[in-house]
Amino acid sequence: MSHPVAHHAKTGSPAPPGSNAVVGVLALAGIVVSLMQTLVIPIVPELPRYLDASPSNAAWAITATLLAAAVATPVVGRLGDMFGKRRMLLVSVVLLVSGSVVCALSDSLVPMIVGRTLQGLAAAVVPLGISIMRDVLPAERLAGSTALMSASLGVGGALGLPAAAFIADHYDWHMLFWISAALGVVALALLVLIVPESKVRTGGGFDLLGSLGLSAALVSLLLAVSKGGDWGWTSGTTLGLFAAAVLVFLLWGRYELRTAQPLVDLRTTARRQVMFTNLASVALGFSMFAMSLVLPQVLQLPEQTGYGLGKSLLAVGLILAPQGLVMMAMSAVSAALTKAKGPKVTLMIGAVVVAAGYGLSIALMSEVWHIVLVACVIGGGVGFAYGAMPALIMGAVPASETAAANSLNTLMRSMGTSFASALVGVILAQMTTGFGGHALPSENGFKTVMALGAGAALLAFFLASFLPRRQAVAAPAGPAEAPAEPAEISGARS
Repeated sequence: MSHPVAHHAKTGSPAPPGSNAVVGVLALAGIVVSLMQTLVIPIVPELPRYLDASPSNAAWAITATLLAAAVATPVVGRLGDMFGKRRMLLVSVVLLVSGSVVCALSDSLVPMIVGRTLQGLAAAVVPLGISIMRDVLPAERLAGSTALMSASLGVGGALGLPAAAFIADHYDWHMLFWISAALGVVALALLVLIVPESKVRTGGGFDLLGSLGLSAALVSLLLAVSKGGDWGWTSGTTLGLFAAAVLVFLLWGRYELRTAQPLVDLRTTARRQVMFTNLASVALGFSMFAMSLVLPQVLQLPEQTGYGLGKSLLAVGLILAPQGLVMMAMSAVSAALTKAKGPKVTLMIGAVVVAAGYGLSIALMSEVWHIVLVACVIGGGVGFAYGAMPALIMGAVPASETAAANSLNTLMRSMGTSFASALVGVILAQMTTGFGGHALPSENGFKTVMALGAGAALLAFFLASFLPRRQAVAAPAGPAEAPAEPAEISGARS
């Protein structure tokens, strides 16, 4: 039986009609979803007043998105492999639009949390888009297209901050969410019109118990990580959640290894190429986010501190925006290097560039152009590294498991950013200096965090060194792993 993916993937075959448009629309959808990460940054200090809530309760508008994204990413990825990646992509964007409208209509805490949760459920758009590209694009187009899609996570975040700051400064804060909803509708319409459905499916049944177990473990872990600073790291609640996460992860892993159709195929995940790519993703997620927690603060702190640059939030967004453009540009270079030398080399070079950017920041953080340079070097390294990850993952898993495997990799990056947020919060809370009767993060605190970012990037380099020397990039489904019909696959996986 022939499959479209096998036909299109032959090297040298002509690109299917409209493939440029497919790549562009999928990348746009990724950027729209990543905007959700930076959308509320300009209004975070004002959320308690807007929602008539305490600061700790208002923070749930941020935490809810994090938890929803962690739960949705692996579950929606698996559903995409089973029932159609485009179908689940459309569902995700509908949830994004719905959540944006709910937030735009809300003036109190509960509807805002509901809306932000719905927005978080759209987090699987990027791994689903990468997986669709594997199924419908020819092999020679795949590396560049997936690198661009992967980089869209960072691009949307970098470009979203100045836009969100401008809107928050000049319009009612609800406008942020109306514009988000409008962008989501545009992305949805283009996806319906241009992106084809992939024919590659696993079929079979959905692992409901496995999805509930993984969700419980992830929520326990991320709640402890994200709220531990508020609750106290040694409080019974925080320690209890950490203990529950460990226990549930162990029980979930045992169950997944024994069930015929697991949510996450742990045997595939344990393959050297997949495992070390995912571990490097955690380290790089940590490294990328450490910068975003330091540079905006340095730019905004008063000049009288001796190390702050006294800029407005809008200026901060404009200063950091070039980082997103560099990240997008480097994704194309990353793809070319991956074709020439393999994704392992690309990932290792990206990690070294990120570490070099952090090293620069130790000496160069006293002028605006210093910040621009540091952000662009780190962003370029992230573009390199993130562009290589889908190639590494797809070169090691069957086509029928692409969405689930890419979703797990995206989740690993998110885990890294969550750990960075928690650890950086602890460091900056401990290393402070007095200013005008207030405790502000000290210059040494910022430099400590940047040194940690460099260390995390070097750890990613070390982990990447264990990857196989050279792999076929995103090998298409061949005879050995041609996608079976649902009837053939049902009950057959072990």
